[in-house]
Amino acid sequence: MIPTRKLGELEVGAQGLGCMGMSQSYGVRGDDQESIATIHRALDLGVTLLDTSNVYGTDGANEELVGRAIAGRRDQVVLATKFGVVFGEQGLTARGDAAYVKQCCEDSLRRLGVDHIDLYYQHRVDVERVEETWGALAELVAEGKVRHLGISEASAATIRRAHAVHPVTALQSEWSLWTRELEDEIVPTCRELGIGIVPFSPLGRGFLTGAITSVNDLPADDMRRRLPRFTDENLDRNLAIVEALRALAARKGVTAGQLALAWVQHQGHDVVPIPGTKRRKYLEENVASVGLELSEEDLRAIESAAPASAVAGARYPEALARAVSK
Repeated sequence: MIPTRKLGELEVGAQGLGCMGMSQSYGVRGDDQESIATIHRALDLGVTLLDTSNVYGTDGANEELVGRAIAGRRDQVVLATKFGVVFGEQGLTARGDAAYVKQCCEDSLRRLGVDHIDLYYQHRVDVERVEETWGALAELVAEGKVRHLGISEASAATIRRAHAVHPVTALQSEWSLWTRELEDEIVPTCRELGIGIVPFSPLGRGFLTGAITSVNDLPADDMRRRLPRFTDENLDRNLAIVEALRALAARKGVTAGQLALAWVQHQGHDVVPIPGTKRRKYLEENVASVGLELSEEDLRAIESAAPASAVAGARYPEALARAVSK
């Protein structure tokens, strides 16, 4: 069983499980039977934080899948889901009016088959309505429908605005060896306020595992084909980072992915990454990284092999980048 960590006052396994890829984004949808078996194996290993969203999969399919998986094992789960992303003619936008927030919560409770959500995130921030959104969320907490509140992809200023209305338990944002923008201002703000940090894509959307060497390795419908870091001119430069990580990992008898994930785990005891997978094999490989000890010398070597300045390409294309809170 893996050890536990705290996100604010919320105790969870030191590594969580991102469930999005079981239903969307990374090529062909996963096999539901294997996905459910992966969730069960995660619980057996002490992974308690399961992460989903109302927009993962068609019509909330991922929430329904997670709900089926945890039926009968609810007391072992710290269940996290999200609201706030809207897809329309303008692409991905954020919505946060009070009526919408409450309806999203009711819909998620129904799809998940539970009477409360342990950690409810604002997935993207409607910056014109932060106080209204968080006022509605505070009411959901008072009603017992939600236990803890989180925010995702938010700036330090936005986090402070939300926290002033109701305590923020966790920030979920991208953090890995090739995405480090939050280190300068956002991480210190979270630590000042006692907010835990839940890095998504801690393996660089799978790239840091070394499994992707060409855009042709990705299925035709894989969303990574649209991300700048995976385009041909950037991919070759980024592969040099993976090769350097592989060399370091080989000396420790682990995979490049395990080394990259262990680096994230070592960023603080308030950090709980949620690598995503839909297969037990990769889940077990990820969880094994929790026990990988890295010395200060190891950490310096990893950062030297994968300096933030060496990463080629933006995180998102412009249409998606607009939804990240400023």
